[in-house]
Amino acid sequence: MPKTPTGLNSLSPTQSPKFPLGGVFSARVRYALTDDTKSSLFNEFGEWAAIGCIFFDKINNPNPNPEYTSNSFARPLFPNNSNIPLKNEIVYVIGMPNNNVQSDVNDISYYYFQSVNIWGSTHHNAIPDPVNGESIPESQQQDYIQTEAGSVRRVADGGTEIDLGENFQEKLSIRNLQPFDGDLIYQGRWGQSFRFGSTINSTLPNPWSNSGEDGDPITIIKNGQHEEESDPWIPQVEDINTDKSSIYLTSTQQIPINVASKSYKSYSSPPESTNAFVGEQIILNSGRLLFNSKSDSILLSSATSINLNSINSINLDSPKTVIQSPDILLGDKNATEPVILGNKFLGDLSSLLTSLISLCSALGTPIGTPIPFVPNASIPAPATQTLVKAQNMLNKIQQYKSKVSKSK
Repeated sequence: MPKTPTGLNSLSPTQSPKFPLGGVFSARVRYALTDDTKSSLFNEFGEWAAIGCIFFDKINNPNPNPEYTSNSFARPLFPNNSNIPLKNEIVYVIGMPNNNVQSDVNDISYYYFQSVNIWGSTHHNAIPDPVNGESIPESQQQDYIQTEAGSVRRVADGGTEIDLGENFQEKLSIRNLQPFDGDLIYQGRWGQSFRFGSTINSTLPNPWSNSGEDGDPITIIKNGQHEEESDPWIPQVEDINTDKSSIYLTSTQQIPINVASKSYKSYSSPPESTNAFVGEQIILNSGRLLFNSKSDSILLSSATSINLNSINSINLDSPKTVIQSPDILLGDKNATEPVILGNKFLGDLSSLLTSLISLCSALGTPIGTPIPFVPNASIPAPATQTLVKAQNMLNKIQQYKSKVSKSK
């Protein structure tokens, strides 16, 4: 005797336009509303409140001529998590209460969550719909390898003909991130990722597990993967030196980063090498770093030292630069020559020049011994020359002071 269907299996696809409250079914994405380009749909289904919503076709009851109606419309299930699926991806859809719940507890709307991991790819998991004549193109048949678990998509020739929507540009080089035991990983479609991982001894090596103990936490934020010569479906482990942009938060790990400049000649005892340090640190690595405080200060505080290291130059541009320190060494860490205090020095020099001018004026007149008078002809000429030089220096005494740098 045939077994009587129960639960969701007992429902005929045409029994009701809506699945019951809490009913979950699978559906193929037909269109995702991400802007107001399709104005008729945008206006009809809630305008800006409809952004992120999708139109779908039920997998178990496909429509050869799918329409954009309320029975094929689903909102994101979670209000604070936006994960927009692509056209031809498969999603879970669930019937749940809508904003009319106070008037009718049985009035439901559709909500979608989580694209189904058809191909095991973080980039996309779309699959053509054979009902609507979108079967796998003959040119791509070689891209689908049959295994005991089913088909695996491995595109090696760079070609793809799956319709992923109007704006999505498929990049077949995007790789999944290699997981390790216990990892919690979030991945974007374009090589971005969050890894909440740990130090771990694994048959697959990683660059952060050479120190510490298994289970020591590490967090890695990566934007943009690095290039490899292996097949693009092989997962990838982060590389801080070749990934586009990275942030590493460590606990006991040693990160083998290659810094752009590592000259520490200003130190008597230089800090530990950047790629040898073991312990808690935060590393930011990218092609360019920009720190901007739009309303207050940027504060750098360190228990040991703050080092600015550059291959070319260190530039400071500011209306005012203040260095508050009891000991300032310029030019070399072993500098010993003190900087002259300009005001005091020039004040004393001015007084000396004034006295020297008076002396030279007196010496400008020929002198000699008393009667009989014998003039000393060798004195007036150099005395006059010295008087002129001293007077010139005194006239421009303020010009010897820097208009920029001051010391105390």
